[in-house]
Amino acid sequence: MVLTGISSRAWEHPADRGALTALRELRGFDDVVKAFFGMWNERGFRLAYLASAIRVDHRQYPRVYQLYAEAATSLDVPELPELYVKQDPFLNGQAIGLDKPFIVLPTASVQQLDDDELRALLGHELGHVRSGHAVYKTILIILTRWAASLSWLPVGALALRAIIGAMMEWWRKAELSADRAGLLAGQDPAASLRLLMKMAGGGDLSQVDTAAFLEQAAEYDGGGDLRDSLHKLRMTLWSTHPVPVARAAALRHWIDSGDYARILEGDYPRREDDSTASVTTEVKAAAESYREAFGRTQDPLVGLLRRLGDGASEMGEWAGGAAGKARAWFGAAGEAAGRAARGERRTTPPPPSNGNGNGDSDGDGQDSTET
Repeated sequence: MVLTGISSRAWEHPADRGALTALRELRGFDDVVKAFFGMWNERGFRLAYLASAIRVDHRQYPRVYQLYAEAATSLDVPELPELYVKQDPFLNGQAIGLDKPFIVLPTASVQQLDDDELRALLGHELGHVRSGHAVYKTILIILTRWAASLSWLPVGALALRAIIGAMMEWWRKAELSADRAGLLAGQDPAASLRLLMKMAGGGDLSQVDTAAFLEQAAEYDGGGDLRDSLHKLRMTLWSTHPVPVARAAALRHWIDSGDYARILEGDYPRREDDSTASVTTEVKAAAESYREAFGRTQDPLVGLLRRLGDGASEMGEWAGGAAGKARAWFGAAGEAAGRAARGERRTTPPPPSNGNGNGDSDGDGQDSTET
């Protein structure tokens, strides 16, 4: 089914959507940021993939190209981003770039996924591109690299780390958004869940069970005591991706909520109305989403917060304010970038490190967004 004119707002998680709406409200923000991070050589990066990977079309990886076109048709994507397949044993995908994002699949995904699963993965990456995630995630990666040496910006190191932490939370919600886009592209809930199961445990699904996998998710959410809650917090606080069982549970919850069915029935926001999206409404929706999630979870730490007070409300207010804080910081960064571009300030930031542990999964000194 073709979801004609569908806006990315249809699949975006409320916390993701609220942050993106706030960022998009900054007039000229994208242009300033793209110019500011011009040292991230996107043209050279694309040439690197052109030289060392396979560009997908009707002649090269025709199966992948056909599934890619089908996913794009379902999401009514007007222009296909370039798609490459690279030699890589890890089952994932990437949406990369600032000015003109493109998608990269590892050979493991092409070889281990069936058609329905691969269509869902391609839809996931198209969702990242259509939502503008590739741009903001690339910026976040670079900011994370430079966090220790950004003294020339009007924010201290501790404040910057706090903002990066809030943006990491947005990133995790962006992954949930892209999972929804993948489901809408493939329109096969079982295939989307199988994809997450394969990411967690490999390609042999004859040895695993969907119901048991979702039981794992319930145990992860509510099992154990406060010590387990603290371990989960430590494990996810600076992680860009939710754990696979949590992603599966979130997708299942979205399906059960009826939102997925309503979209297939034609009840969804259109791209033509994107310009009228309200920042206030989206931020309130983000806060309400956190309140609802806090009310639903069985996590012991959250239960303690509920007993001590209105923890859901407090977390909702914090989450709702995160987009505003990020927006204010990016506004200051944009002004600094504009002054630098006009020659009003000679100080320039140091180039990003190419050493190990910098978030560059490819080892090529470039930044990427992984599924």
